[in-house]
Amino acid sequence: MIDNTLQEIELAVNQSWKAFQIYSKKSLQERATFIKAIAVELSLTEEALINTAMQETNLPQARLKNELARTIFQLNSYADACIKGDWLEIRIDTAVAERNPPKPDIRKMLVPLGPVVVFGASNFPFAYSTAGGDTATAFAAGCTVIVKAHPAHAKTSEIAAAAIFQAAAKTNMPHGTFTHIHGASVKVGKTLVTHSLIKAVGFTGSYGGGKQLFDWANQRKEPIPVFAEMGSINPVFLLQEKLNQSAVDIAKMYAASITLGVGQFCTNPGLIIAIQSNALNNFINCLAEEIKKIAPATMLHQGIANAYAEKKTKALQQKNVTTVAESVAQPAQNQGQPTIATVNAKTFLENKILHEEVFGPYSLIVQCNNEDEMLTIAQHLEGQLTSTLMATENDIIKNNQLIEVVKNLCGRIIINSVPTGVEVCYAMQHGGPFPATTDSRFTSVGADAIKRFARPLSFQNWNDNLLPDELKNNNPLNIWRMVNNEWTKDSANR
Repeated sequence: MIDNTLQEIELAVNQSWKAFQIYSKKSLQERATFIKAIAVELSLTEEALINTAMQETNLPQARLKNELARTIFQLNSYADACIKGDWLEIRIDTAVAERNPPKPDIRKMLVPLGPVVVFGASNFPFAYSTAGGDTATAFAAGCTVIVKAHPAHAKTSEIAAAAIFQAAAKTNMPHGTFTHIHGASVKVGKTLVTHSLIKAVGFTGSYGGGKQLFDWANQRKEPIPVFAEMGSINPVFLLQEKLNQSAVDIAKMYAASITLGVGQFCTNPGLIIAIQSNALNNFINCLAEEIKKIAPATMLHQGIANAYAEKKTKALQQKNVTTVAESVAQPAQNQGQPTIATVNAKTFLENKILHEEVFGPYSLIVQCNNEDEMLTIAQHLEGQLTSTLMATENDIIKNNQLIEVVKNLCGRIIINSVPTGVEVCYAMQHGGPFPATTDSRFTSVGADAIKRFARPLSFQNWNDNLLPDELKNNNPLNIWRMVNNEWTKDSANR
């Protein structure tokens, strides 16, 4: 696809801003109806979407069918959450005239930020791209959206964009509520992020890409929030009693997780940390045998395949790093070869290259001499989306200090499972301390993701008839509100 010109981008942003003045005033029900209509339109174009995505991304039909189903579920889920209104964080403190001095009537809720730029993700052509979670939650918050299609699946993005345009037309949304932009050039992304009328950015991708957007946004005269998910090595800590009991089962579980989707998930377990023992040897031997049996598979596109090969080679060439196993079958062009390596804890601590994400079916086992060394490893890791503990209850009790360190590392702490697989639900936290994301207070998955694209606004001493419906005394939307320090759906009497 040809990049949009700077003049076209200028026009698109201005249209988005004009549309925001109208769309931001749409009711929760109207926004939800629009979002649900997008889900319907995507369903109607399923065959074209999947066939095109298969050609552009090398992802298999089954995976794409599942991802499209997830995307449609997300849209409906976020529409339902929009209507429910919990995300608005409504607070009402009614006036107390007899107090000295008198207490004013103050009411607070979240209001939309403005036009949002969403950058499509390369590894999720549906769920994290044009009609994905960032777009859906921005619409739910009352924001207009400009999507910059990912060049790796531009045609797929066009089909999804057409579905959104169709939904907007059928639900009478203003022109400019949604805009679709193409741009392989860095200039396109920079122009969008630095435009004065853009008020927030959503991004899923590499550290380099996300950090650049973050820097541009913060160099503006008016800095804006960038909600960037930038990758993670998702450390797994194998604690001793659990490893003694289940080394083989854990190895089989993690062989599947490491190679799921050719390792092209942001939650791929790229680091495994354990203490040297016979049980660890059993785990490594079993994991090696499993990895050898898993055939290489085609990665999303040549760029990702090349990056995987380069980063893996660089990691394996580091001092004291030993290759444990590779799949027996040799990879063809653009295929990722499943690989497991190991290194001692001292080398890992001294070599920052080994801390970097290798995006693909690769994982590094760090062998520690004792619990103190494992704790030191944890203390020197950067922020992560997830951290996992393979542990018994006794392991957890015995390693309390480690557990506390791991909690500070991540947005989701898992026990006796795998990090791959991100459930769309209220309790999900998909975000973690920098550099996993640019703001660990927020999630990009689940209804709370709507809050990213809104800000708090207080109304003081307003007449009831002039207030937004969300804040009116009689609660016409029947949503939960905190009134004078109590959660209720009842009327707020002055």
